[in-house]
Amino acid sequence: MNNLKKLGLTALAGSLVTSAAYAGALDVSGSAKMTYKSQDEDETTGNSFSTSKGITFSGSGDLDNGMTMSYTYTMTDAAFSSTSVMIDMGDMGSIGIGNSAGAAGIPAFDSVIPTAGEEVWDDVDTVDNGVVMHSKVNSIDYIGTFGGFGVSVAYVNDGSGGSSDSSAVITYDGLMDGLQLGYGLGEDSVDEDLETFFVKYTVGGITAAFQRSELDQAGTSSDQDSDAIGVSFAINENLSVSYGTHDVDFGSTGSADEESAGVSASYTMGSMTITGISNSTDNVGGTDASNDAYREVTIAFAF
Repeated sequence: MNNLKKLGLTALAGSLVTSAAYAGALDVSGSAKMTYKSQDEDETTGNSFSTSKGITFSGSGDLDNGMTMSYTYTMTDAAFSSTSVMIDMGDMGSIGIGNSAGAAGIPAFDSVIPTAGEEVWDDVDTVDNGVVMHSKVNSIDYIGTFGGFGVSVAYVNDGSGGSSDSSAVITYDGLMDGLQLGYGLGEDSVDEDLETFFVKYTVGGITAAFQRSELDQAGTSSDQDSDAIGVSFAINENLSVSYGTHDVDFGSTGSADEESAGVSASYTMGSMTITGISNSTDNVGGTDASNDAYREVTIAFAF
């Protein structure tokens, strides 16, 4: 073997060793769900039975400066659901870019009310009234913990209506064991200011929370103020139940308060979870006597 070949093989072997030293891991997980959903008799909903699935790829790796990176990519029935790339900087927190609705900022705290199934306002109306939210498309996210304080920030430079969206939430866990306080501010496009405050307390298997949110739209009377309260109880390691309410006060003249309430229960056996949900809303969208409700049973498998 001549010296040139020896040099080439030595370089190849060195590159393989270097790659192995910094190689990451890629894991695949998935879910499959069967659903039965029953809505009001006056609604046309088609087949009450449906299925859904999801596949998530999760990767991570160590950097040569002591930091780590993580990557997730989730595919659902719509082929693409969310993705994120985050760099963990240790004590300095984590920063990255993603499309996950609950990654950071106000979207990560749009509802802190505990539930064994779904939020009481979810799936009843096409619009989630009184819920603070903004775009998460290619959002720059930062999450950090400093003592008893948590910092969660999100920024999208081309969000709703082509304008930037941004928000920040501060949490504090140092007052007493099990108690968390939180306050967040944000902006959805140029015409809607977002604000939320919440208190959450956990003792044993019981978790209770209260959250007040405000959506103020500049130059209009279409403001929304909401109050939500709920409690969940883990009866044992397999069975949980929850109850909650969500009331929305519309700023426009003549609008009635939207009032939602619901109960959920879930039971887990290994990789299978059975969930039951019963939610109802009165005065949907602020329209007096416009009521809606639905019942849902799901059987989900994780693998």
